[in-house]
Amino acid sequence: MPIDPGAALGARLPDVDHRWSPVDVQRYHLALGAGSDPFDPRELRYAHEDGLRVLPTYGALVPSLGMFDPPALTLPGVRADLSRVLHGGQTVSVRLPLPTEGEVRVERSLTQLWDKGSSAVLVVDSVAHAQAGPLWTSRSTLVVRGLGGFGGDRGPKAERWTPPGPPDLTVDSVTLPQQALLYRLCGDRNPLHADPAFARAAGFPAPILHGLCTYGVVCKALIGAVLDGDPDPVTDFGARFTGVVYPGETLRTRAWLSESSLRARTTVPARDDAPALDDVELSWA
Repeated sequence: MPIDPGAALGARLPDVDHRWSPVDVQRYHLALGAGSDPFDPRELRYAHEDGLRVLPTYGALVPSLGMFDPPALTLPGVRADLSRVLHGGQTVSVRLPLPTEGEVRVERSLTQLWDKGSSAVLVVDSVAHAQAGPLWTSRSTLVVRGLGGFGGDRGPKAERWTPPGPPDLTVDSVTLPQQALLYRLCGDRNPLHADPAFARAAGFPAPILHGLCTYGVVCKALIGAVLDGDPDPVTDFGARFTGVVYPGETLRTRAWLSESSLRARTTVPARDDAPALDDVELSWA
């Protein structure tokens, strides 16, 4: 059986020990398209060591390290070919602005397992512990196509959020044709994002952009729009991945603002506003 619910649900995954430096932070930001205008001081916050800041989405990257290494997703009670695995959603919460260098031990557990019939949905919760205490928490939702039907709970039905009216702001983000190849340098080596033959075998006409790359690109764009490019006030960022993005496409994010938060949706205008992210939520202190 590809999924053993008894072994999977509640299982503790191997810890991730991760140390990073300003160079790692800069590499991550450049993989999201930072520095597109090298004369913009807001862009240099992400790409130059003087005054370097860290996007909170870096905390979502770390728990995934090693999880998507070829040839398969292998978790307690779960084994699936990487061609079947998609990122379904992601949240990250930070206690303080992330430092430009540090060391954490990330504890990960498979906390929820849902049987959607044609697919299985796995939820991995993570806590990153630094020497001074917890630094961030995150939740990763993974969709494994073809692994449903194991007799598990279907889980909650997603409630579609209805915007209250026209968006308060709209921001476009241009991705590069080589964006996925750059993002792979951050540690996610899933061939779905680089190998055209592998992508076609998985049912896609071309390699697709990592969901976490789209997630980071949109977070950065929204911080630029509402916080003048300063990520330090951010406390939470989350999104549900509702469609694929191909490297080189432009993303359009429409946002509805509250006093210290916003909700947003991201689409691909060139494909009739095909959905990319939904239930996007950004909060700041």
